[in-house]
Amino acid sequence: MILVAGGTGRLGTVLVRQLVIDGQPTRVLTRDPRRAAHLTGVELAVGDVRDPASLAPAMSGVRTVVSAVHGFLGPGRVTPASVDRDGNANLITAAAATGAHVVLMSVLGASADHPMELFRMKAAAEHLLRRSGLPWTIVRAGAFLELYQQLLQRAARRSGRPVIFGRGDNPITFTAVADVAAAIRRAITDPDCRATTLEVAGPTLTFNQLAATMTDVLGPGAAAPRHLPRPLLRLLASAGSTTPARQATAALIMDTHPLTHPISRSAAEPAPAPATGKNRS
Repeated sequence: MILVAGGTGRLGTVLVRQLVIDGQPTRVLTRDPRRAAHLTGVELAVGDVRDPASLAPAMSGVRTVVSAVHGFLGPGRVTPASVDRDGNANLITAAAATGAHVVLMSVLGASADHPMELFRMKAAAEHLLRRSGLPWTIVRAGAFLELYQQLLQRAARRSGRPVIFGRGDNPITFTAVADVAAAIRRAITDPDCRATTLEVAGPTLTFNQLAATMTDVLGPGAAAPRHLPRPLLRLLASAGSTTPARQATAALIMDTHPLTHPISRSAAEPAPAPATGKNRS
């Protein structure tokens, strides 16, 4: 049995559907079963990674735990600290009861001193997993390409122009969700991926370049993006721990901080030894 935490999200949905096609017995951990209504052929376990007591029942018969959770945005106690660090720590502790292999979804460039909280909390979870004594695999990916394409499309539908936070000329490594899901599937099935970090890097583009590649989708009237200036983002970021403040803080970092990674073979593809994009830790 494979337990997928975060199985109802963008990545989780693609992964879970493919696991079902592969014939893999799959259980999805979700806070609200209604959020899993679009998934078929899976078991559901009601639980929250922030609540350790809710995780033990979900672990029955589980041989692999996939953590695709993230707390980048959300109401209440949903934060990178509560989900990506503490929630993953709870999952790792629960997995220790069965000795399950843990596959952790992380980000390219995760580090303890990164300016973005999400990257720091992912790094903390990686550190905990490597030292847990459990079989483990870490999958690191860039910013999800489809997410930012969708955000540009939404803004263009509302105002006729895509909206870019900041100047939009900072290069960012993006990754297609399907490539990340394929890497996780490989991590589940390939024993050589144990105690390994798989890095999945796609195209490197600025937001201005990304918008330019979408003119057919956005329409000719949306060819020129509208930019929210950095001073406005700094003002929004100063509003404490609110969701808009966190979004503005992340946008500033994505507009100013190096977020590139060498383009490499998809971690889902077979690779000769030594494997490209594959690091032993």
